[in-house]
Amino acid sequence: MWLGTQRVNARGHLEIGGCDALELAERFGTPLYVLDEDALRRRCREYRAAFETLKPDTEIVYAGKAALNRALCQIIADEGLGLDVASGGELYTALQADFPRERIHLHGVYKTETELQMALQADIGAIVIDNFEEIRRLHALAHTPTPIMLRVAPEVDAETHPLIRTGQRDSKFGFHWLNGDAYRAVESVLQTPTLMLRGFHCHIGSQISDLSAFVSAATAMVEFADTVRQRFGYIAPLLNIGGGLAVRYTPDDQPPSVQAYAQTLIGALREACEQYRYPEPALGVEPGRSLIAEAGVTLYRIGAVKQVPHEQPNLPRKYLIVDGGVSDNPRPQMYGARYTARHATRAAEPHTCTYRIMGKHCETDPIIDCAYLPETHTGDVIAVLTTGAYAYSMSSNYNRYPRPAMVAVRGGEARVIVARETYDDVLRMDR
Repeated sequence: MWLGTQRVNARGHLEIGGCDALELAERFGTPLYVLDEDALRRRCREYRAAFETLKPDTEIVYAGKAALNRALCQIIADEGLGLDVASGGELYTALQADFPRERIHLHGVYKTETELQMALQADIGAIVIDNFEEIRRLHALAHTPTPIMLRVAPEVDAETHPLIRTGQRDSKFGFHWLNGDAYRAVESVLQTPTLMLRGFHCHIGSQISDLSAFVSAATAMVEFADTVRQRFGYIAPLLNIGGGLAVRYTPDDQPPSVQAYAQTLIGALREACEQYRYPEPALGVEPGRSLIAEAGVTLYRIGAVKQVPHEQPNLPRKYLIVDGGVSDNPRPQMYGARYTARHATRAAEPHTCTYRIMGKHCETDPIIDCAYLPETHTGDVIAVLTTGAYAYSMSSNYNRYPRPAMVAVRGGEARVIVARETYDDVLRMDR
């Protein structure tokens, strides 16, 4: 499973962005987040080409919760995408990176008054309202017309892990229409002169391979918009269907292409608009994981090899203990996320030995339960693929470990875009 610019170089080592993975580990230390900048940029362009060819008024907005720092903001801005931020910290990062403010959307299920004030002062492109309290807060804070969208729960139960579903009936996100909240929210916003309703937003979940879920979401949103038109005379100029397209974590994963996703989503939108005789609105999509996940790799060094005499037939008995784990990537422990590993120095050799890769923390923190590698020894460096999304952004100082550095690689050059934390950084806020 080769992703982005990954290949085997003349030394038999894994190469990413023209940089030898072993040399990256020795130069910058491990654990190390590696961002394949060309892979990320190509994916941005793939999204733009797929949607803009079929529907030029599509807004493509990167979901920054997947991974965000100032360098990433600049790359996303360079590629002409918008940016969805889900907290004051993400908004502050975008503003410090001079991201074009008119292309920023502030999201989140609970925005504090401070966060809303920051968004209003920055005059960003839109605030996505999630609950009635936010309508009241914005009414009190906004003194000039403020562009907003309303997030609604479309009653679509996507086939993915329960912890990353967001559009089903029991979702905490958005206004639900079965109990009438979504329609009451529309009425309230339309009666508030300082709120300019740009349209409606939904999101059904993440790591979704079944395109029919997106068809259901688009159809449900047009049906909702049509009911709003009949009740209030408001015609939505924009329907944002969120993100959620799956990526490749293992060779078994075969997610739909961006082109197939665009064709399916736009086709569903147009078919629903024709069915309800609804004026076709602009389309919004918010890829996060599907933009950046495959552009990320984490390098680890093996600290110990253990032979464990367990009796579980599906797990290898040989364990590799690496110098990272749950503090730099909690996803395997949180919801059983699966990954693929590659040996950094023997990348061309058959990966036929099975190992269980474990973290170094005071937890049972498996990174990969059954990884295929060449024979691997203490001191070797391995690469865990597809860690661009939700590893860095969910990292912590658990066990008081400093967070890893992140380097962007491109054309044989590597630049640090997040410095490695030190022990002093871990202590910095202690009193």
